[in-house]
Amino acid sequence: MSDAARGIVSVYATFASEDEAARIGRILVEERLAACVNILGGCRSIYRWQGRIEDSAEVAALFKTATDRAEALIARFADLHGYDLPAAAVWPIAAATPGYAAWVVDETAPA
Repeated sequence: MSDAARGIVSVYATFASEDEAARIGRILVEERLAACVNILGGCRSIYRWQGRIEDSAEVAALFKTATDRAEALIARFADLHGYDLPAAAVWPIAAATPGYAAWVVDETAPA
């Protein structure tokens, strides 16, 4: 892992709609929990839920944040999300350009 990448992670999440992804994404950026959110668009999710196989349209998104802000981002995300069990997972970053990594850390530093 590069030194630049040690300080940042991506958080993968899914949403019921693009509007929900945008609403929550904007809040997390405004609150400096994320430097950026990429709303990737629609995806199809097939999963087991409460004993049944579900097949749903969802919207995937990636949040860019500092490693030390990831837990706070996930907690706030869970508070804002409409699902009973919202999905959010931290993806480590193996390498990043130093300037990009510094920007993510700067933009997520508490004001």
